[in-house]
Amino acid sequence: MANIKIVLVGPLYGGNVGSVCRAMANTGLSELTLVSPAATLDYNEARMMAVAAGGILEQRREVATLEEAVGDCGLVMGTTVRPGLYRQHVKTPREWAPDILASASVKKVALVFGRENWGLTNEELAICTNLIQIPTSPEYPSLNLSQAVLICCYELYVASGTFEPPVEKSEECSTSTREHMFRMWHDMLMEVGFMNEQKSAHMMLGVRRIFSRSPLTTDDVNILMGIARQTLWKARQGVGNNPSDHE
Repeated sequence: MANIKIVLVGPLYGGNVGSVCRAMANTGLSELTLVSPAATLDYNEARMMAVAAGGILEQRREVATLEEAVGDCGLVMGTTVRPGLYRQHVKTPREWAPDILASASVKKVALVFGRENWGLTNEELAICTNLIQIPTSPEYPSLNLSQAVLICCYELYVASGTFEPPVEKSEECSTSTREHMFRMWHDMLMEVGFMNEQKSAHMMLGVRRIFSRSPLTTDDVNILMGIARQTLWKARQGVGNNPSDHE
């Protein structure tokens, strides 16, 4: 991921540039190059939108041409939304991700994004070795610049295997513990009057089905047994304290 750079050609709005910095930071990228940014681009707005990713913005590189921006790169991935001649070989960010990562393992790779109002010119696309098209509704295919960057960066980040989802620390409970829990729930539901003895077997099948939709860990079952235990205690606490209990 450290060998992948984001190149923005002719960006117009500081808010978009700042949001791009944030998207890059979210996905482990840090190298940003601006090609001939608009003279009116508001860098204060960019800093505000970058939030904690301001370091990427401050360390950006600014150059005059796309050729200069990608001169040190092997693979140059241009983004496009328009169909046309020589654009039939486009692939989605997800399809390109393995190739981009493989190339980035040996040489720098550039992901190139065009202007907010009309994208990349044919001359700029000609410099790109490959083209990316993000799947969108044909009724409104245009994406915000920072959204397009985030989608591409996200697919690369996922494909890189960098993200490690949290792992359940509690092991799956044993059958004996689970059955003990169901007996406690049976007693609790009987005690509070939720079901009677004639229908208890049928009702408990429903309870079992609910709790079997995903594996129950030992921690899960301990909580469920605690609920049953506390409910039983509370329900039985009232017995003998109500005057009608002595009639």
